[in-house]
Amino acid sequence: MAEYGGQKVTADVNSGNMLFMPVLEEGVFRFDCSEKDRDAAYPSLSFVDCKVRDTAIAVHKVPQYIPAFECMHGQQTVTIKLPIGSSLYGTGEVSGQLERTGKRVFTWNTDAWGYGSGTTSLYQSHPWVLAVLPNGEALGVLADTTRRCEIDLQKESTIKFNSPASYPVITFGPFASPTAVLISLSHAIGTVFMPPKWSLGYHQCRWSYDSDERVLKVARTFREKGIPCDVIWMDIDYMDGFRCFTFDKKRFPNPKSMVNDLHINGFKAIWMLDPGIKREKGYFIYDSGSESDIWILKENGEPYVGEVWPGSCVFPDFTQEKTRLWWAHLVKEFISNGVDGIWNDMNEPAVFKTLTKTMPESSIHRGDIELGGCQHHSHYHNVYGMLMARSTFEGMKMATEKKRPFVLTRAGFIGSQRYAATWTGDNLSTWEHLHMSLSMVLQLGLSGQPLAGPDIGGFAGNATPKLFGRWMAVAAMFPFCRGHSEAGTLDHEPWSFGEECEEVCRLALLRRYQFLPHIYTLFYMAHTKGTPVATPTFFADPKDLKLRTVENSFLLGSLLICASTLPHRGSDQMQQALPGGIWMRFDFDDAHPDLPTLYLQGGSIILVGPPLQHVGEANPTDELSLFIALDEHGKAAGVLYEDDGDGYEFTRGEYLLTYYVAELQSSVVTVKVSNTEGSWRRPKRRIHVNLLLGGGAKLDAWGTDGEELQIKMPSETEVSNLVLTSENLYTRHLENAKCIPDVEGLPGQKGVELSRTPVELKSGDWVLEVVPWIGGRMISMTNLPSGTQWLHGRVEVDGYEEYSAVEYRSAGCTEEYTVIGRDLKQSGEESLSLEGDIGGGLVLQRQISIPENNLKVLRINSAIIARNVGAGSGGFSRLVCLRVHPVFRVLHPTEVFVSFISINGSGQEIWPASIEQFFEGDLRPNGEWMLVDKCAGLSLVNRFNIDEVKKCLIHWGTGTVNLELWSEERPVSKETPLTISHEYEVRPIP
Repeated sequence: MAEYGGQKVTADVNSGNMLFMPVLEEGVFRFDCSEKDRDAAYPSLSFVDCKVRDTAIAVHKVPQYIPAFECMHGQQTVTIKLPIGSSLYGTGEVSGQLERTGKRVFTWNTDAWGYGSGTTSLYQSHPWVLAVLPNGEALGVLADTTRRCEIDLQKESTIKFNSPASYPVITFGPFASPTAVLISLSHAIGTVFMPPKWSLGYHQCRWSYDSDERVLKVARTFREKGIPCDVIWMDIDYMDGFRCFTFDKKRFPNPKSMVNDLHINGFKAIWMLDPGIKREKGYFIYDSGSESDIWILKENGEPYVGEVWPGSCVFPDFTQEKTRLWWAHLVKEFISNGVDGIWNDMNEPAVFKTLTKTMPESSIHRGDIELGGCQHHSHYHNVYGMLMARSTFEGMKMATEKKRPFVLTRAGFIGSQRYAATWTGDNLSTWEHLHMSLSMVLQLGLSGQPLAGPDIGGFAGNATPKLFGRWMAVAAMFPFCRGHSEAGTLDHEPWSFGEECEEVCRLALLRRYQFLPHIYTLFYMAHTKGTPVATPTFFADPKDLKLRTVENSFLLGSLLICASTLPHRGSDQMQQALPGGIWMRFDFDDAHPDLPTLYLQGGSIILVGPPLQHVGEANPTDELSLFIALDEHGKAAGVLYEDDGDGYEFTRGEYLLTYYVAELQSSVVTVKVSNTEGSWRRPKRRIHVNLLLGGGAKLDAWGTDGEELQIKMPSETEVSNLVLTSENLYTRHLENAKCIPDVEGLPGQKGVELSRTPVELKSGDWVLEVVPWIGGRMISMTNLPSGTQWLHGRVEVDGYEEYSAVEYRSAGCTEEYTVIGRDLKQSGEESLSLEGDIGGGLVLQRQISIPENNLKVLRINSAIIARNVGAGSGGFSRLVCLRVHPVFRVLHPTEVFVSFISINGSGQEIWPASIEQFFEGDLRPNGEWMLVDKCAGLSLVNRFNIDEVKKCLIHWGTGTVNLELWSEERPVSKETPLTISHEYEVRPIP
């Protein structure tokens, strides 16, 4: 063994502390494993300017935390140990909890339809962690690699990255606050594009509004019902056979005319563009791209062809400048049809009928030298969506300087906010996903992407009235606000769930539009300074450890939004965790149990506009309302940004930034403008000052904007009376509100089962979710020590299910089961017993347990039992087979295989290329087989009674694998049931 520079080297292991170099600005450091690695690093695709990352600056500070590294077998592991009590956030688009300690994710952009709380790879990749130290200071850590990267936060106060060697790590801070870290990060990766103001209104989408008539009818209904909305979206069905840049001539014969009608009524139109281009000679996009030689290639030099919506498709290689320019010109021409915004979907890139859900990692990108040159897809996969969004953004900008581009992208990388907004993908219509949407939006903001939101109401499945209304109530305050639902579900417009839900949606969206001046100001600050827009509640006091795991509230600047994500408790029934200091509750006389409760931080002024139906309805001379909450010193301050709402004149000084202050002196509060920026003239308008007194009470005063206004404070007795009156009025508002009914659905609606609450088993190493009402199926199976969700299905498909015959989805997988027993012992053992009637006098019984003598094991005992078989049949049932059908998720398709020893002693390794294989007789596993994930270093071991299992089946699907156990096929009687007993355990692999 040799040692040099504090590093140790053996034949295949290299480890030690990383070398550091100050970059960008004071407090930011780049770390590499060696000087050689620093020189050999790939260009940064996260930094706005790669040279900034690669150039040392002259500072005298040294880093407070130095990462350690270990390089082994081509993988580089980086570890940073922080003080005990540090809290970890960021990691981009991730599901599950807000505070990430105990979690592990993999940056690999994945079409993750119907994801769950334990899914480890979603649509975007942000190899970034924001750590908040016990003292309230914060540190940001970026692993600057585009390749698949494991972010391991399972050990307390420890950040670990693992990715193919070699790559640099950049640290930001520690700085005084999390906001300071995010500002510094923005100096590296850029700030969010300045959105057009209309894009901050409400967006209505569906897969799909399938004709121009339907689009216009939806738009008219919004106006007729007085529900605010600014944008209608066109999903993929507007196209001619899913061909990008085309229109279906029957359903959308004149898109310009349709868009003109929308514009007249105050709506914008956004249209989808996917990367998959139909391989069809005579289709002008395919012919043009082939002539320009811009497709991604296979290793043999031919264009890669994969199946997506249009059928066989080729894919533009956005790593080449000529491809980006080709696409940008197509977008420029497309805009001439009246297109106001573009939606880039399926750009992970997603590919159908493949285990990996994407193209082979061996595919070839002929990238520009400044991006990294010619590389395999494994190098560029995670940035493909960002580069497509960049090309789309640049094409829209080429079309006109009078309008700002608006692009929404599903796939992205850290830095994507420079070009596009995003949403949290194909979520579910469940209360769990409503709750997760808060943390997911905040997590993206903590990773540099502030313009984000979920599909309100859930994309997959049918929302109930209460779920939809509650989701709209909180999501109306998210930075990006869009309702969207998939084909085959019931209508999910705000009026689709009854009058009570409709009213809650109307109130929620009217609130949003009144807050638009504040939200628009926050985005201007985010664009120019890199400050966040929506933040976790603990940002109000990073030192308060109790606030760091609060997930049902968030901040928009100094505005605190406290919501309820529980089905049977409104926001008024929640115990709100308020930060220290002064927080004044207020509303617009619209208090409702299903709406969030609003608080304004002491020392703050927030600017509010009138209720609108759409952004274009606003007039600069409209009355402006100031809500003021004085701090303990009797002072408050706030800021308002204004411009034309679109275009780029603001970059040339055509804007108005106004700083307002209020101060209490000698029982008089003086409100005035303390400073202004920009050359935009102040409109002549009235201001309405609302001085908050507590308990929702306020003093009203009116004046002229720009002029000093004075308000005389009432006596303490008068204030107490005002507060008491206000609290009584607030209580009456809540009592008289028409709450959304607590029902599963409305008459005539079907399939609302997704919103019912699964039964949870949490014991030992396992957390399970079971839905008795459809097949008694297990939809989630998470191993806690490894943080791995091995099984995740939707309520009605995938997951763990059992059949009663050899036919796929035979009786047993869809019937309603009854919970016949549940037992939780002090030892930690927990069990759940289910039973479902499968017809013909038969029941399928299942007992799921975590045994007390081995809490690492998940045990399932299943049986087909003859409960009531008639004498005329001789006491025997029909021919049945107990078929255990689990659908396990494959997290790393190229690194996963099934391994076992057959009864005959032969070793077997079954890889995905085999697609499907049966094993019978002596070829069956000898009572044990395992699903091995080399990348995760784990195996899921499945042990079973070989005497009960006559056949085993392995089937590789799209991102999944089935490990099926089949009993013999025969009739059963009361004395001769069919049984299969088996169990699962997670083991590390050597």
